[in-house]
Amino acid sequence: MNATDRTPADLLRSALAADPARPLVTFYDDATGERVELSVATFANWVAKTANLLQGDLGAEPGDRLALLMPAHWQTAVWLLACSSVGVVADVGGFPAQADLVVSGPDTLDEARACGGERVALALRPLGGRFPQPPAGFVDYAVEVPGQGDRFSPFAPVDPEAVALSVRGEQLTAVQVVETARADAASRGLEPGSRLLSGLAYDSWEGLSAGLFAPLAAGGSVVLCRNVVQLPEGALDKRIETERVTGTVL
Repeated sequence: MNATDRTPADLLRSALAADPARPLVTFYDDATGERVELSVATFANWVAKTANLLQGDLGAEPGDRLALLMPAHWQTAVWLLACSSVGVVADVGGFPAQADLVVSGPDTLDEARACGGERVALALRPLGGRFPQPPAGFVDYAVEVPGQGDRFSPFAPVDPEAVALSVRGEQLTAVQVVETARADAASRGLEPGSRLLSGLAYDSWEGLSAGLFAPLAAGGSVVLCRNVVQLPEGALDKRIETERVTGTVL
């Protein structure tokens, strides 16, 4: 990654310029058997479409707060980078009533209804599928995002010194996210080509770093595993071998 990168969105742009075809996020849900692998280019395309939805259709502006009520999932990773692209604060597990808009998985819709702003719902079905019946009061992400543009340009410059991420009451600027992710990557021995398997939830900095930011900052990739505790004995070792994992965080 480039030393001049100052936001998570910068890290993604550098990854795209360096090697768009390499894997960036490989996602497993061991409760459903789902596996999704996204190259840097494919992931960046999802981020661009989501950022266009966020900025255009949802009217989000730099400094707005988005309550992100989502599990460790590849689509959550997309939203984190989309927020960075627009300059919106990703408030992980934040209070919807105190947010300008909310993004929710299927299990937190009742909680998300406390938000007085725009509400987006994700079914988290395999292959990014939509809800069979859209939840009332929500935009169905899977319906709206495919038609968004494949390239994104922010209406206003993103300030690297502004708050970009909030998790468990800790607020980090975009620069701090990048610097802390780089430090975490170094402490884990991550380097270009490393593949870190993470079974941590996206409810702490440790989980967000291991499950996205540190591998991205290092020029590596993440094997993100949800419900990994449901794997039968020996299956995790086989996955580590098959996915050419170089490090694990469980």
